[in-house]
Amino acid sequence: MASLVRACRDERWPARIAAVIANRAEAAGLEVARGLGVPVEVVPHTAHAGRDAFDAALAERLDALGADLVVLAGFMRILTEGFVRRFAGRLVNVHPSLLPAFPGLDTHARALAAGVRMHGATVHLVTPTLDHGPILAQAAVPVLDGDDAATLAARVLGVEHRIFPKAVRWLVEDRVRVSGGRAEVMGVPAAERLLWEGAR
Repeated sequence: MASLVRACRDERWPARIAAVIANRAEAAGLEVARGLGVPVEVVPHTAHAGRDAFDAALAERLDALGADLVVLAGFMRILTEGFVRRFAGRLVNVHPSLLPAFPGLDTHARALAAGVRMHGATVHLVTPTLDHGPILAQAAVPVLDGDDAATLAARVLGVEHRIFPKAVRWLVEDRVRVSGGRAEVMGVPAAERLLWEGAR
């Protein structure tokens, strides 16, 4: 989230961050957002009878803020199909794996258990299927001998911070076109949508 806010400000995107919203008042990102001068709000999921009611309340707040784009940065709730369809094409997520590999949780431990030599992160448009949707950008990192879930997670987080702002900016600039479940980014060569962080 902080990387996105700083990129929007420092690169002078044709956009503004309307607010940072969390479902928990103690979410660390809220204090970070305040420090960056971004309005913050809390929509507590515990104040609603279930997922549908919470997602409806969240959607109402986003609409009231005039949000054109909804960016999920560390938002660890599974959104309902109704919410996803309401913001279709305007809902973007970053996931800590090279999708379609390792959707869901515990991606780093699962990558290590599978013995893959490459891991990474994916920025994608959100669809009703969990951790699925047109891919905007990916970043790959090597899995090194001696890695554990924490060291691998730290390496992946570093590249997430690089590709997520780039992909969100493409959406802000209306460069993304989706056809047949695949995303194309106008004016951006395919090679620029993949970041490879080699072994050091």
